[in-house]
Amino acid sequence: MQWGIIRSGSGSMKKRIVITGMGVAAPNAHGLDNFEKAIREGVSGIRFIPQLKELNFGCQIAGVPENFDEIRSSYFDREKLLSINDNIGYASVSAVDAWKDAGFNLKSDDDDSVDWDTGVIAGSGIGGMDTIANTIVPVINEGKVRRLGSRIVEQVMSSGTSARISGLLAVGNQVTSNSSACSTGNEAIIDAMWRIRTGLAKRMVAGGSEGATPYIWGGFDAMRVLCRKFNDNPAAGSRPLSATAAGFVPGSGGAMLVLEELETAIERGARIYAEILGGYVNCGGQRMGGSMTAPNPEGVKRCIRGAVADAGIDPAEIDAINGHLTATYADPHEVRNWAEALGRIPENFPYIQSTKSLVGHCLGAAGAIECVAVALELYKGFLHPSINSEDVHPDIVKFAPKIPQKCLEFPEMKIIAKAGFGFGDVNSCIIFKKWEEK
Repeated sequence: MQWGIIRSGSGSMKKRIVITGMGVAAPNAHGLDNFEKAIREGVSGIRFIPQLKELNFGCQIAGVPENFDEIRSSYFDREKLLSINDNIGYASVSAVDAWKDAGFNLKSDDDDSVDWDTGVIAGSGIGGMDTIANTIVPVINEGKVRRLGSRIVEQVMSSGTSARISGLLAVGNQVTSNSSACSTGNEAIIDAMWRIRTGLAKRMVAGGSEGATPYIWGGFDAMRVLCRKFNDNPAAGSRPLSATAAGFVPGSGGAMLVLEELETAIERGARIYAEILGGYVNCGGQRMGGSMTAPNPEGVKRCIRGAVADAGIDPAEIDAINGHLTATYADPHEVRNWAEALGRIPENFPYIQSTKSLVGHCLGAAGAIECVAVALELYKGFLHPSINSEDVHPDIVKFAPKIPQKCLEFPEMKIIAKAGFGFGDVNSCIIFKKWEEK
């Protein structure tokens, strides 16, 4: 077997994809070292948000990266900051961090060279709603449209995030932004995997972001799917897998990963965090119990099985699952779907965890932030705890021993499956493998 090539189950040859760089701006930490420390220690990034109380939200807690204005200002000059709102900022900071982490340097603005082999897929679920609500709507309603200036369009267009990152990194392959609700971050990574696998790029910077604003969260609060019972104890609010789960806690932030063809990574001596064996995306068609807000269980199981098949592994090889697990009624159903899809019973079920217990549900950024957690866990050999899940939901109590309550050192762990499900009955699953040079 040559470096960078693996034989698939059908007998065809496909390129191998590895992760060589990562950046993260999460509610509980910015930067890989800080993020690893936070997830190992079960540190929550969920806090009381006074503005939500002022606006009469039922849910008055959220996961928001701390001190981000200061962080953003340390990365970009005043000229660039004029075009960088929170959504674009979370992704841009994370992309710069990931690019440098992968061993690349940023080019000066007067350097006209372009990296034609690298592209960007940077998605969000809703995007620059804060800019629309705080700037565009009031200014236009006042009849002062000229005051919007020339930088407003790039902050609210769907592809504004990927466009900004392409300029920061000077990359010239495919540059686009995707949007698939809470599956967005996962799907960006899967799309990037496919582009490299088919030989159209050597590397891709992929991930997702979501701004922090009540104008994004308000609709969810109106649906009464957000947590309202822990406003006085924010860190206890996100309770995936728990009998006392009371709805999801909204979150924000961003993460970007550098995916690279194995051959080029090896040639340049890059550090490799993990290998992406395969992935799959589908939709349940809003049938068989599925709807705009609930997944079709058959669609979920088909997605998981599709990812396993694409990865060319046996379901029994999966050591752990980083689930979607949002702290809603759907959590027990998700666990049972995993069990059926993998043919695993409680006694031999993989460990299962929810990063959302620590950061809340970061919507379009969720999958990307959680994929960074997965890659770090494989690279360092541990599983972070799912906090607030001590009282496991009675429907899945038999699976309780497989839910880490404390950080679990697991150096022999080889494979983690990562899922993302979203509004519209959309599903995604990625299979990550520990990198072993042999």
